[in-house]
Amino acid sequence: MNKRFQITRRSFLARCTATAAVTGLPLWFIQEQLAGAAEAHLVAPPAPSPNDRPGIALIGCGGQGCGDALNASNHGDIVAVCDVDQKHAESAAKRFANDGKTPAVYNDFRKVMQRDDVHVIVQGTPDHWHTLVNIAAAKAKKDIYGEKPLTLTIDEGKHVVKAVRDNGVVFQTGTQQRSDQKFHLACELVRNGRIGKLKQVNVFVPAGLREGPFKPVPVPDGFNWDFWLGQAPQVDYLKERCHTMFRWWFDYSGGPVTDWGAHHNDIARWAIGLDGPVAVEAKVVTGPIVGGYTTPSEFEATLSWANGVKQVVKTTPDDGWGGWVINENGQRNGVKFEGTDGWIWVNRDDIAASDKEILHTRLPDNAIRLEVSHNHMGNFFNAVHSRKDPISNIEAGHRSASVGHLIVIALRSGRKFQWDPEREIFTGDGASLGNQQLAREMRKPYDYSFVD
Repeated sequence: MNKRFQITRRSFLARCTATAAVTGLPLWFIQEQLAGAAEAHLVAPPAPSPNDRPGIALIGCGGQGCGDALNASNHGDIVAVCDVDQKHAESAAKRFANDGKTPAVYNDFRKVMQRDDVHVIVQGTPDHWHTLVNIAAAKAKKDIYGEKPLTLTIDEGKHVVKAVRDNGVVFQTGTQQRSDQKFHLACELVRNGRIGKLKQVNVFVPAGLREGPFKPVPVPDGFNWDFWLGQAPQVDYLKERCHTMFRWWFDYSGGPVTDWGAHHNDIARWAIGLDGPVAVEAKVVTGPIVGGYTTPSEFEATLSWANGVKQVVKTTPDDGWGGWVINENGQRNGVKFEGTDGWIWVNRDDIAASDKEILHTRLPDNAIRLEVSHNHMGNFFNAVHSRKDPISNIEAGHRSASVGHLIVIALRSGRKFQWDPEREIFTGDGASLGNQQLAREMRKPYDYSFVD
């Protein structure tokens, strides 16, 4: 026993040292994280046998959905795929064929919910379909990995939270930066006052696309355009409206605000430690082209939090859509926390601080500790087996998405609003205008009755 323990301990220390060297994270933090993961593994439910792998259905077979399903296939079996674009669905079915078995192909997600062999839904649809798919899955008692942002509106978020909790299903929001050690370290240090009193959070996201005008073209064969539009207004088909480009139209998404902003605002809120801001204002920096994408490519928003923190969310010029540049001075695509005693900058590639000791000094034993996850999809499936909440549970997904929705409302209204995060309503001057935008009219039949 002693020899085995010594070997395990040596291996553990070697792994910690190697991980710290590769990631640039402090050794003390790596040791704590890996020790915590090892302890969690000892008390976690046993891994399912090959005959006990959950059946998974992918709904929304675009690039992000297929990427999520690929990760999920490490933990279960893809038994069905669904998309209103027949080519996407058939391509996904071929991709996830395994051992001579090809996933069943559907074009209506409601039929997928009727399958007893589907236990988990991986939802990778455009934003305006998130709510109805998630509610249908919850009502069918399927656990859900749902892409960000959780919903199209704040009111929709309330409906999804209720459906998930009423039906006792596990829900993981695809804000995977919560499972990234760099973001975890940054938030934990901020929560523990390592940079003094937090004064400002600067969120930088890449600018959106600014193109157009566009001309209607025939709907491609095998593509159900009306179903794809769903709750959104009926319009002529444009190839620039769907698939990856949906995010640049207010009918379906929120542009940069709810694209990269959904990830970084979640991290900002995690570090701030509150449900939501108490005030929001925003301005369009570079507006859309008439007849083109409707979301502004560049914007700036300011949010005030009850603990005195000011959050600034802004777009910065980007060398290419979706790319990011490492710059601890906060140049683009990342989050910078500024306190009375220093700052921390973090993005997916790097973490830095005004003083290296901010990162490298170990936190005390009585420090505030945030939940730990080293693998977002793995964390979800652990929750599926344990029936406990994952790291980005339904309430976290709703509250973080609401930050983006508040910015969108301020952008489209052109005014400042006061927000009550507990009651989730606007108050004070202009409240009526803001509250009218908490929900949107859903085009029939694609309203809540569609998934009753």
